[in-house]
Amino acid sequence: MTTPSPLRVTVWGENRHEQRDERVRGHYPDGMHAAIAAGITENLGDAVTTRFALLDDPEHGLSEEVLAETDVLTWWGHMAHDEVADEVVDRVQRHVLSGMGLVVLHSGHWSKVFTRLMGTTCTLRWRNESDRELVWTVDPSHPIAEGVPHPIVIPEQEMYGEQFDIPTPDELIFVSSFSGGEVFRSGCTFRRGKGKIFYFSPGDQDYPVYHHTDVRRVIANGVSWARPAVPDRTVPFLDRYPTDWFLTGEGGQGVGDAEAAGKSA
Repeated sequence: MTTPSPLRVTVWGENRHEQRDERVRGHYPDGMHAAIAAGITENLGDAVTTRFALLDDPEHGLSEEVLAETDVLTWWGHMAHDEVADEVVDRVQRHVLSGMGLVVLHSGHWSKVFTRLMGTTCTLRWRNESDRELVWTVDPSHPIAEGVPHPIVIPEQEMYGEQFDIPTPDELIFVSSFSGGEVFRSGCTFRRGKGKIFYFSPGDQDYPVYHHTDVRRVIANGVSWARPAVPDRTVPFLDRYPTDWFLTGEGGQGVGDAEAAGKSA
């Protein structure tokens, strides 16, 4: 019996707050990315391998080679969205469309990567006053909700509230409520091309949320769910086929979008 290969996860982080803010460094002395990766490994064990990619690495740690060897990418960003190079965003988008999974965390909702894939502003209401957050499961049958209490209680967290300017999710798994009465779609899935995307909002840098057992479980479940659904990692493209190709076995002509539209590439 063949042993399945471990799921290859790249954990991307800005790693800026940890360098600048003593409070954040106190919660995450090894960086938020390290806590996120530890939670994934804690829950998935030998079924997963993790690597880090950071904003200040060459190519933000997301070279073509790294992404080609990544099954699922997690993304946490906050204060430096504009510093992410557009060519890297293009690369990540292409790999998601080709089948790479993407798990976007907390303020990653405003990252170039997520807004590009959503096609909306992804703006929301917010307040950072140590609100209690209750994360309610609205789809208990979903694999991302497996083993998750109802609700998850997070004693202190930044408030995110509606209206959240995202497309209607393919699946809504969690909604959150806060001390001020606000509600928020805090756990959503989307599909883009061949890739699966999970957005999960708890995780502001000012609070030790990524040490929370249940939050770590949700992220690990999300990583497992977002694994590639197809074996090939090619971007869907326009291809011209003859009428009886399924009888003759004749393949496509490899006509790209620009050529088929009568434009030069």
